Amino acid sequence: MEKFTIGIGSTFLFLALGVVAPRMFGNVQKIETRSQDTIQSKTMEMQTITLGAGCFWCVEAVFDRIEGVESVTSGYMGGHVKNPAYREVCNGTTGHAEVIQVVFNPDVVSLSLLLEVFFATHDPTTLNRQGADAGTQYRSAIFHHSAGQLPIIEQAVIAASGQWSSPIVTTVEVASPFYEAEDYHQSYFELHGEAPYCQAVIAPKMRKFTEKYLFLLKN
Repeated sequence: MEKFTIGIGSTFLFLALGVVAPRMFGNVQKIETRSQDTIQSKTMEMQTITLGAGCFWCVEAVFDRIEGVESVTSGYMGGHVKNPAYREVCNGTTGHAEVIQVVFNPDVVSLSLLLEVFFATHDPTTLNRQGADAGTQYRSAIFHHSAGQLPIIEQAVIAASGQWSSPIVTTVEVASPFYEAEDYHQSYFELHGEAPYCQAVIAPKMRKFTEKYLFLLKN
């Protein structure tokens, strides 16, 4: 009886390992696959918007603080010269605007809210100028990356028009080739916050932004 009992137990163990276990591992595989698909899906849901609002040092500092913004890259867009250098753009000979390219999660922060911040943190009524910075490279511009962004942009422009006494001159353009700015321009305020320009221009803008949009800030 003991041998028979052990035999049954052995057979049961064999069946458990040989039949049930593969099914269990198969389920784990399916769960892992679904998890990977979910991660990929979330990655695919990221959206991009490119904004020009004067010196990109200032604009980058603002948008880099917003929860839901995955990355902010300073660069150039809207010109007619390939691979422009900063000095060429500053001379106004390439047609590019200084811009930031923002990759964001629309499930965390909406495009309409990002555009509200955009219009609230620069002067969209001055043509080719932001403060002392003058030239076409400092123009106010929104470069859209899909047709679906256009209605949202149009609504944001209408909403902003009610906040300014002068007409808004922000251009709305289809995104063209984006050229990343030189390394020393990236994260400029974060790395050089004590520099005179940062203290005189960017720091006051950041204080104004954080006071009004505290609820948007990253932890």
